[in-house]
Amino acid sequence: MPAKRSLGLVFVMDPIEVIDVTKDTTFALMLEAQGRGHRVLYANPGDLSVDDGRALARLRPVTLRREQGRHAELGPPQSVALDDAADVVFQRKDPPVDAEYVTSTQILGLCRRAVVLNRPEAILAFNEKLFALHFADLMAETRVTRRIAELVDFFAKVGGDMIVKPLDGKGGEGIFHLKGNDRNLFSILEQATRFETRWTMAQRYLPEVRQGDKRILLLDGEPLGAVLRVPREGETRANLHVGGTALRATLDAADRRIVGRLAPVLRREGLFFVGIDVIGGRLTEVNVTSPTGLQEIDALEGSRLEARVLDAVEGRVRRS
Repeated sequence: MPAKRSLGLVFVMDPIEVIDVTKDTTFALMLEAQGRGHRVLYANPGDLSVDDGRALARLRPVTLRREQGRHAELGPPQSVALDDAADVVFQRKDPPVDAEYVTSTQILGLCRRAVVLNRPEAILAFNEKLFALHFADLMAETRVTRRIAELVDFFAKVGGDMIVKPLDGKGGEGIFHLKGNDRNLFSILEQATRFETRWTMAQRYLPEVRQGDKRILLLDGEPLGAVLRVPREGETRANLHVGGTALRATLDAADRRIVGRLAPVLRREGLFFVGIDVIGGRLTEVNVTSPTGLQEIDALEGSRLEARVLDAVEGRVRRS
């Protein structure tokens, strides 16, 4: 059997110097790629540019080791066309999807030979919160608006128990649980909407979150792994970086129904690596930018999901 061809893999991401090597999904993918003999190259969004319609990047080769603080040894930078240097480009910059994120993703959309994962046009088309509303029947009741009066009406409609969150947030940032006769209701909604200048998502509160918020990773529409994130006492959010506990998780019938509905859309749109969030059998978000949770699942299951991701990446390059 012929040896596998060494690939050029570019990772566009947040500063590599500050990542947590025990938790960062991108680091696990990079380390697996390095172990397979691929060329691993690093760039942040500010390193991207365009010349006569060609996407360029100021790339730095990187050598990785699982040793915090000494985990990334960067080589000298070189400005090259991505289509010349890369077989695959991973867009792994964390939200928010701000002007810089949009521009860098549009630049990656100019790649012609290199495979960009996830597909830039799809990332830009599908906001992580709003994307789920294409499957509204799988969700709890949801309202998106900038108007405080409409949020107050929705609050009453769902029985005075709701979650509000910004459309461009990440990691639980800006999430509030409003209930009962909270005297801070209007003040919180003023902050959430930035005095009616920012669209805000409100959803009926799902008490099942106390048993856990399930992150399900999908690879080309198929379940890759899952982790249950249980909020700590006194905390609304289940996100691990704010104290949530990671527990083993399996997919039940409701989860598989959700995955089955999403899978053909994800494949059609080129959303190769995605994380969905499910609470009590209800879809809450579809994370398409830089889904996380891979290392937590590895630790709980004794698995190496990054190997399955790289297998799929190599297969995609062979077919392209």
